[in-house]
Amino acid sequence: MQVTAVLESLFRWMHVVAGVLWIGLLYFFNFVNSAFAPTMDGDTKKKVVPELMPRALYWFRHAAVWTWGTGVLLLMLVFYQGGVVFDDPAHGWSAGSFVMLVLILLAPLVYDRLMKSLGKTNMKAAIAVGFLLVAAMVYLFGHWAGFGYRGYVIHTGALFGTIMAFNVWFRIWPSQRQIIQAVKSGQAPDPAVVALAATRSRQNTYMSVPLMWTMVNTHTTWANTGSTGWLLLLAAVLLGWWVTSMLLRHAPKIKGF
Repeated sequence: MQVTAVLESLFRWMHVVAGVLWIGLLYFFNFVNSAFAPTMDGDTKKKVVPELMPRALYWFRHAAVWTWGTGVLLLMLVFYQGGVVFDDPAHGWSAGSFVMLVLILLAPLVYDRLMKSLGKTNMKAAIAVGFLLVAAMVYLFGHWAGFGYRGYVIHTGALFGTIMAFNVWFRIWPSQRQIIQAVKSGQAPDPAVVALAATRSRQNTYMSVPLMWTMVNTHTTWANTGSTGWLLLLAAVLLGWWVTSMLLRHAPKIKGF
């Protein structure tokens, strides 16, 4: 029995379980609770929100950590140690490869600054700029860092996952704590804080769909069309965002009995 194979199976198992919990709660918040919460009156909110949301957010934020952490372990074990990052194993790591890894870690700060500046006045323009930055990253993964198809696809997923985990711990959870405390004390939450939590949660929902496409990269190698494969990945990102927008528009139309 190979130790590496056993570890890969265990990490993948934990990654999937944690991911299902994280994304499942994310979808509950955005497809279900976002439409249900406005139907509650003040007294009902004062009773329900302080009891429901801390419990849900506990599992939500810790599942995000476990998903991200086990994802990093799988990335190192399967792609780095397994030599899957490059189509040509002889290519090896270059300065460009390491720079791209650093950029993934810095991406949440760039994203956050973009949302706080341009996003405040023109969210559509901020999203368009964000997509162009993602496109630039994908291109550089393949054409500068030298990553092969599976390499640049999974690192695009790492890019989205890192931003999402940042949102959970540094924007959504702190905002929700303020909202819960305000509701519990019978006060109206700060509209800016509510908007921040809702916006970042919704943007995580958009990022989650293309993220899951990148996770199944073993099964999408048909898209490895050489120099244009990266464009198909970007098309998958846009398709995922479009599907998400359709689901979010439909969610408020679903009524209770």
